[in-house]
Amino acid sequence: MLKSLLLTSMALAVASAYAAEPEVQQVLITAQKRTQTTLDVAQSVSVISGETLEREQASTFADYLKLVPSLQLVQSTPGEGRLVLRGLDTGGVASTVAVYLDETPFGSSSGLVNGAVLAGDFDTFDMARVEVLRGPQGAVYGASSLGGLLKFVTNAPDTENFVLRARAGAATVEGGKLAYRSNLVVNTPISDTLAFRASGSYTKEPGFIDSIGTEGSDRANDINGSRNYGGRASLLYAPNKDFSLRLSAVAQNIEVDSSSVVESDPETLATLHGRQSSSQFVPQLHDVNYRVYNATLNWNMGWAALTSSTSAARQKQTYRDDATYNLSALIASIFETPNELYLAQNTNLKKFTQEVRLSSNPGGAFDWLAGVYYTDEEGLIKQRYAPVNPGTLTPITALPLLARVELASKYKEYAAFANTTFHFGPRYDLDLGARYSHNKQDAQQAQDGALVGGPSDLTAESSEHVFTYAVAPKFKIDDRNSLYARAAKGFRPGGPNVLPPNAPAGTPTTYASDSVMSYEIGYKSLSADGKLSFEVAAFHIEWKDIQLLAVVNGFGVNTNGVGATSNGLEFNATLRPLQGLRLSANGSYNKARLDGDTDPLVGGVKGDRLPFSPKLSMALMADYRWAVGDTTQAFAGASVRHLSDQSASFDGAYRTAHGRQREVPSYNVVDAHVGLEMGTWTLEAYGKNLGNSHGKVSTGAQTANGMNVAPGGAINTGVIAPRTLGVTLTKEF
Repeated sequence: MLKSLLLTSMALAVASAYAAEPEVQQVLITAQKRTQTTLDVAQSVSVISGETLEREQASTFADYLKLVPSLQLVQSTPGEGRLVLRGLDTGGVASTVAVYLDETPFGSSSGLVNGAVLAGDFDTFDMARVEVLRGPQGAVYGASSLGGLLKFVTNAPDTENFVLRARAGAATVEGGKLAYRSNLVVNTPISDTLAFRASGSYTKEPGFIDSIGTEGSDRANDINGSRNYGGRASLLYAPNKDFSLRLSAVAQNIEVDSSSVVESDPETLATLHGRQSSSQFVPQLHDVNYRVYNATLNWNMGWAALTSSTSAARQKQTYRDDATYNLSALIASIFETPNELYLAQNTNLKKFTQEVRLSSNPGGAFDWLAGVYYTDEEGLIKQRYAPVNPGTLTPITALPLLARVELASKYKEYAAFANTTFHFGPRYDLDLGARYSHNKQDAQQAQDGALVGGPSDLTAESSEHVFTYAVAPKFKIDDRNSLYARAAKGFRPGGPNVLPPNAPAGTPTTYASDSVMSYEIGYKSLSADGKLSFEVAAFHIEWKDIQLLAVVNGFGVNTNGVGATSNGLEFNATLRPLQGLRLSANGSYNKARLDGDTDPLVGGVKGDRLPFSPKLSMALMADYRWAVGDTTQAFAGASVRHLSDQSASFDGAYRTAHGRQREVPSYNVVDAHVGLEMGTWTLEAYGKNLGNSHGKVSTGAQTANGMNVAPGGAINTGVIAPRTLGVTLTKEF
């Protein structure tokens, strides 16, 4: 059936760039901190244009996974997701993929502010492109880029043209109600040297998961509705071609009523109860806010170009997580008080960064870039268990404080980096890059409550020095074909463990950075007639000293554990066989496995596949565009994405009982769209997940604190959005 589906997709399918272009174009990117074509970059790269994002109705990570080989998303709640590239994931709280918004690094570099599951999922309306660099980017981007980099590139203000564009749409969601979406962008030249651009977005998504009263839970429909709204503003001053100053601000709010998890069979992961349901006792909420401010100066001084980027960013998460089924019975048995219970958490991150770099102007025997970088982070996590009267959010004042924990942390990093490309004649290049980093961290934890043994105040600190590098020779067969090889090192910072002063000797007070060493070879081609582009890369990655949770002398700590190996192959191809028709395909084969056993707390065993790393993923797409009369253009297309079975999150108890980790079944996702461009109006109808697949994208634990997390021994699994049918109308003034 899959073969038939893929063949049908090749005939019908679509990936959304404007197919009226006469040929496949070489794309300019800036992910290496200088402007290059993808053909000139000696590593595996994907670029998603703003036109493609808009045509695919792609506004979140989940919408454009099909466009990027080896990119996966582990997610149970919108706005809270873990990005995975080339299979580098074992769980944990520190990120393996760096996220940038233009020149601003976003999210925490440390392991103390939940950076792994709070990747910046920025709205993509009025975005110039999204760039993805696979493999470690430690030489240029440093901390937490050992899996790769995802960079959002926004449209800069235009000093020549006035633009006003509005878009509105609605959609029906299977099992839910209507979704509403609206966008607006305006660009206005103020003078020949000054321009302003602003955009805003508002999206309301209906819930599609119900609480159906299982074992006394609430009866409520569509409990996982969400709102996503915000905007960007940018002011550009460009008095001449050699100087520019851009000031930017971004604000985005993601408000979610409840996680998009459903109760599933712990053996097969099949959705239970014949519908998408989750047992709610206490109404939940998950809110994430982004604020980003940046000033970027570019000055071409003739002998070199100077770039200065100053950023201040803030990320705030607030959630109320229902813990009733897992803990209320225990609380009632101890304190003889009927209750419902939730975990309240606030996560706050403030981050300041400054980067200054110099780069050569092109045309010499070698190109060079050198810079310095500084970041200062302040993190704060507050947690408390809050008992409430059943059926309400009214606190039970008769109970003592159950648990309150506050973890304040600071992270400072200084780095210097350099990169150069030697041109040995017209055919041979050699890229060399290196980065030296020093970070220092401090943490203070205060806790109190009956469940945590009463009051205590703890402190910890750590510091380390890290050197990363990259070497990449490249052979240009001709102007449209190149071969390259790349060896690169990346890292993720270590940090302190907060322990009481009487902890036994041998309990680790710090954990070190983990690192990857990657070896990659690749081939890139653009045909002479411009109708075919093709990229393929093979890689071998050795991940050492992986940061994992462990229990040492009775204390839960972060430690450096086993290693892992990831071997794989990626490809991306685009063909224009006829005027207006574009066919494309991408895919990856990945074998990522542990090299040894983890601590029982994690539950991994040598040879286990790394979580949510499918052995095979593939997407087939096509786009067709044609004229309807003299003033109207029509377009249509479809796509299919296939993911083979995957390993779920590590679970030691399950593995002991079954001799293997849980498996997430394979699934397919089919999308399609059709539309008309009528002068300044564009009307588009689209469908996402037309087969209404229940693909699972995360798994939780079956038990916690020795008790079941969900009724009937079910586990909670994140699920992709169900079938969605929508329409949008765009007007450009």
